[in-house]
Formats: sequence, structure tokens, C-alpha cells
Amino acid sequence: MTPAQIETFFATLKAANPQPQTELHYASVFELLAAVLLSAQATDVGVNKATRKLFAVANTPQKILDLGLDGLEGYIKTIGLYHSKAKHLMQTCRMLVDHFDGQVPRTREELESLPGVGRKTANVVLNVAFGEPTMAVDTHLFRLGNRTGLAPGKTPREVEDKLLKRIPPAYLVDAHHWLILHGRYICQARKPLCWQCAVSHVCDYKPKTPAPA
Repeated sequence: MTPAQIETFFATLKAANPQPQTELHYASVFELLAAVLLSAQATDVGVNKATRKLFAVANTPQKILDLGLDGLEGYIKTIGLYHSKAKHLMQTCRMLVDHFDGQVPRTREELESLPGVGRKTANVVLNVAFGEPTMAVDTHLFRLGNRTGLAPGKTPREVEDKLLKRIPPAYLVDAHHWLILHGRYICQARKPLCWQCAVSHVCDYKPKTPAPA
């Protein structure tokens, strides 16, 4: 993709959705962190279904700790890998209470010191909660970076670095939302819906999927 094509790509996505939002439901920075931590290899819909009940009774680190591990697992057992996620969330809540006065820290280094919080989760929190121009490369962003020619790379970090370098600054804060939503609903893994895609004319993907007969 050329710089002109990249400009057109994001201008088009912005025109269709000027203020994109995460599909995870949250009402505080801690709820966002917990939801993202629980969302690995799970759908946002599934996470929202579980956290709706969880956050109604426990929406702070201390309240999660008060539930205990078994109590927490009871709320999130419908989410994949819930045993390890519950353990990580409990450990994270203990660290937040003991080292951060119960508040979610605002730096990457501190976020990544929390159990179960890797670079991708930290990027989501930094972007969504604190408005930083970070790029959380999940399966959708990794696929789009390579398939469209926007930011080809062999690893998520390589794609992340290229996206940050190639996306015009005016679009950076919202870019990861546009890309996730585009990958989730249009540029799908098995069969991209090219005939419905508003940016197919600037995309490098050659075997464009034709409209169904």
C-alpha cells in the first residue's frame, strides 16, 4: 500500500465510523483491564455476558479479591481458559491493591508487570482508557496488516511497528478499533466480504471475493 492508498483507506473507514469504540462493555479503567484480560481467545460477546453479572457484584480489585478464586470462577466459567484467567485476575487485583492503591497504572512497564497482562492487553488499556496512539495487534490486525499490504510482517510486533510508522498521525488513536471492526465483520479470516468492502479498491489482496450469485 502506498501512502496515498493508506490515507484513503483510513479516511474511508473514518467517514463510515467517526468515533469507533471497543465492543467490550466497561464502566471504569479497572473494568476495562479485567475485560481485556478475560478476552484472550474468547469473543467480546461471551466476555460481556460474563462480566455483566460479575461487575454487578465486584467491580474493583478489592471486591474481586473478596470473592475468592472459587467465587470468581463461578462468574467467568463460560469463558474459555477460565481457570488460568481467574488466577491471573486474582493475582493482578492483589498487585493493584498492594502496589498501586487499587488503581490501574498508566505506563506500559507497570501494566506489563501485572500477571496475565502482555503487550497486547497493555496496548488496549493505554489506547482505550488513556487515549494513547498504541496498536494492539490481535489476529484481526495481524491478518489485515498482511492481507491488505498495509503493514506486512511475520510477527505481531513487526506488524505493530509498521502500523505505527505507516498510519498517518491523524488516524492513529482510533486506527486499531477501525481495523479490529473491519477484520471482524468485513475482512474475515476464511472468506473476506470484498464485495461489501468500502476500501477494497486500495487493498493489495488480489483474489477478491466476488459477490454471491
